[in-house]
Amino acid sequence: MSVQIKEYNSAEAIAENLDKQIDDTKTSLSLYIQKLEEIQSVAEKSKRIREVMLKLAGKKAPAESLGELQIGSLSIILEANAVHEMEAIETVVRSKQARLLTLQKAREDLKWLDQLGETEGITYTVVENGDVPEKILLSGL
Repeated sequence: MSVQIKEYNSAEAIAENLDKQIDDTKTSLSLYIQKLEEIQSVAEKSKRIREVMLKLAGKKAPAESLGELQIGSLSIILEANAVHEMEAIETVVRSKQARLLTLQKAREDLKWLDQLGETEGITYTVVENGDVPEKILLSGL
């Protein structure tokens, strides 16, 4: 996440920005959940077929995948299958859900700004971490 400073001319502008971030995250999350649902059935079938084939062959599933490499903190999957794709999408969905909760909490925390009313001439300098306000500096009071 990147930390940045943004200036706003009104409390409403901060709220509008947060509302847009919430809407964008909900839309993105919805798309990933849809994709996850599509791949889950394929992954489940693939997993069951593999388990049955291994059982029929009298073999156990290898504890460590030969098609997976770890280079530093980066994991590389060779010949990825539906299960790998499902796991990747699940990771994104969890991340998007956490971001949505963070944004919604920030929006709730900023409800007091809605009560300020007319704030002409006041500048809102906002420290944002990943587009989520962490600190608001009011100037021009």
